[in-house]
Amino acid sequence: MSDSGATRPSTGRAVDRLINFSDAVVAVAITLMALPLVDIGGPAAGQTVLAVWGEHWPQLVTFLFTFFVVAIMWSAHNRILNGIRAYDPPIFWINTSWLAGIVLLPWFTAVRDSNDASASGAACAYWMLLAIVSALGSLMGWHIRRHPDLLDPGEPVPDGTSRGRLRGIAFTSLFVLIAVVSLWSADLASWLPLAIIPLSIWLRPAREDARTASDEEES
Repeated sequence: MSDSGATRPSTGRAVDRLINFSDAVVAVAITLMALPLVDIGGPAAGQTVLAVWGEHWPQLVTFLFTFFVVAIMWSAHNRILNGIRAYDPPIFWINTSWLAGIVLLPWFTAVRDSNDASASGAACAYWMLLAIVSALGSLMGWHIRRHPDLLDPGEPVPDGTSRGRLRGIAFTSLFVLIAVVSLWSADLASWLPLAIIPLSIWLRPAREDARTASDEEES
């Protein structure tokens, strides 16, 4: 008996359920990241809100940074999944691993914010997890570029340009660099994430570049 059906790509409603499940997992993970902020008490008698913010600013900054990084990763992930008409087992398992990394982020974020003696190691683990999640997203795009039959007809290949392919490598490399630097200099490592801003602008998806150019021509 042939087992070719076991590797047959899933289509139709199965694709919609995969996308909905992925979005739900990301939403839950972001909610879990925000929960520790609820435990921050309001100003005590004679204390100002700014004083509370000053006391907990590392926790607030870490949450906001992680929130926006997850949003950027989700945007790229969503762009890939929204363009497919089918998914095969590799896509399923890459996506599942990507979601597992997203779900682990709230815990890694909380550990990084702790004040124990292993703070540098916790920061390194946090950045390495972000690097793994970024690499998995790039791996998903790479797999679909090798199997364009999974895409909807007329849908552009994700990160089909050389600059698009460089995007995932650049973000993954940056996170690994920050992880290594955090072991020796927490101050320097705290500034390196600012590189995400120019990288996001320079390596934005080609589709957005084309839309921008079209808008400029019309104006």
